Amino acid sequence: MEKVLVTGGAGYVGSTLVPMLLEKGYKTSVLDKMLFENNHYSLLSPVQGHSLTQHPNFDKFIKGDTRDENLIKDSIKDKDYIIHLAAIVGAPACNKDKNLAYSINVEGTKNITKNLSKNQRMVFASTGSVYGKVELMCSEDSSLNPQSLYGSSKLEAEKLSLEKGAVAYRFATAFGLAPRLRTDLMPNDFTQKLVNNRALDIFESNARRTFIHVNDIASSYVFAIENFEEMSGQAYNVGNESMNLTKMDLAKKIQLKIKELLGFDTRIWSEEGRKDPDQRDYEVSYEKVQSVRRGFAPKISLEEGIEELINFFSLYELKNPFSNV
Repeated sequence: MEKVLVTGGAGYVGSTLVPMLLEKGYKTSVLDKMLFENNHYSLLSPVQGHSLTQHPNFDKFIKGDTRDENLIKDSIKDKDYIIHLAAIVGAPACNKDKNLAYSINVEGTKNITKNLSKNQRMVFASTGSVYGKVELMCSEDSSLNPQSLYGSSKLEAEKLSLEKGAVAYRFATAFGLAPRLRTDLMPNDFTQKLVNNRALDIFESNARRTFIHVNDIASSYVFAIENFEEMSGQAYNVGNESMNLTKMDLAKKIQLKIKELLGFDTRIWSEEGRKDPDQRDYEVSYEKVQSVRRGFAPKISLEEGIEELINFFSLYELKNPFSNV
């Protein structure tokens, strides 16, 4: 049985990925700093009739920090795959504490890459933020011009990972429900505000973004494990061209779905003068990852994800929104 360590495995993506790995038959361990107070929700998910930590394929939970090199050496030494999710994610969260963000995103990654053995395989969570602003549709060969500390720190960590033969995934913006929920992600944030407040103000409304459901992100990691030899040492955009949208396009899709499902009108307006902390503005091609073997493509549409979010937020108005900031 192959052994997998997921750093940041109690986070938004990790809380979806770890149960999937257990179900697929991987002996799975989690290393997480438990930085956010709702990280423990990730441990409450039942998996195939077991609580997560009692599943026969669950190895152990390690509460710790990727910046602790001795801990990293001990944690990765017997693992076949390291899926490195642990990071301060998003421009606002990185700007909140820039030193913390850089040290976790870069120095934490360096501790893993410098201690990998030749036989170990790594899959790194990068981001589309490494592209910054791009006029034409960008591919993996496009110039990289991150506009935020988040983007630049992830790019530096991506380079460290690729030098060690890792697979680096440049993800679109995640959305959807997960055991450890985040509401600061754009589709989740827009939906929560339109359902609960019936109003939304958007700044830089014509900026282009691209999206992917958290379940599809988790599935992409299984795909990387299964196709690692072909994908090793390369970066891949992960998402779907059908979800290349402006921020206003996204908001209007949510507005229409709320009207259809809940029957009430909502108000959207564009606010001038404010700037988005993450200055991304791009459309992305996903041809490269689609060309690997049978290809990877997301299965959950934006419309399906929006509907699940609307149903959730219509039943539960968050008093303390789950956020990374």
